Amino acid sequence: MHSAATILLIEDNPDDEALTLRAISKNAIGNPVVVARDGVEAVDYLFGTDDSGNRPLPAIVLLDLKLPRIDGLEVLRRIRADERTALLPVVILTTSSEPRDIEQAYQLGANSYIRKPVDYQQFVQTVAALASYWLSLNVPAAR
Repeated sequence: MHSAATILLIEDNPDDEALTLRAISKNAIGNPVVVARDGVEAVDYLFGTDDSGNRPLPAIVLLDLKLPRIDGLEVLRRIRADERTALLPVVILTTSSEPRDIEQAYQLGANSYIRKPVDYQQFVQTVAALASYWLSLNVPAAR
């Protein structure tokens, strides 16, 4: 059950959320975006059910590391531990450049680790490249 259209953005900072949504819009990326503002919301979205009994998985997860309640690394750990989401593309999109965070993210199965650029135009270009690769070029695993 894979909704090829949806992007799951897991981001607690309202400014970074707005910037990411604006960058998606500016790049004319028409995919719907679901925003989870902490780790608990993200886990609920991925593993909870909707009125029909299940919810389609997103095409990609953009995951911040520094999240309240459940941090991004734990969200990633849970994604990889469940067979329904184990192969879901997860891109870490964070301000952290800590070597330990980078290493842990890859050890836990992140597909990519991208530092959020401070410059807005660079960020818009980064989001365009992400969308182009993960939503157009990448061939996801069949589920």
